[in-house]
Amino acid sequence: MTAGNPLHDRLDDDDYAAYTIGRAAEMLGTTPGFLRALGDARLITPLRSEGGHRRYSRYQLRIAARARELVDQGTPIEAACRIVILEDQLEEAQRINAEYRRAADAARGNPGLRPG
Repeated sequence: MTAGNPLHDRLDDDDYAAYTIGRAAEMLGTTPGFLRALGDARLITPLRSEGGHRRYSRYQLRIAARARELVDQGTPIEAACRIVILEDQLEEAQRINAEYRRAADAARGNPGLRPG
């Protein structure tokens, strides 16, 4: 396989919906019903195959795994979904903030990382 190979590109793509609901549930150690409940709570929205079957990406499986951790600790599913959404938003904001800091440092002629 080479870097320009479409199959290779899909296998490396965190957003490529490669997993069926059964396989996703098996990987997470949960049930398809749990994944459907996450969809009902709008935490994850699986893509659909041409036949209408749910397909999940690696990114969605990581999100579902975090929700499962919270539910296993006794958090109601709706609250777990909200927590996961907020955690994901915070992580994205921190990533963007770091990019802005790097760009500002580069503009000032200081390409090094800032402490803290």
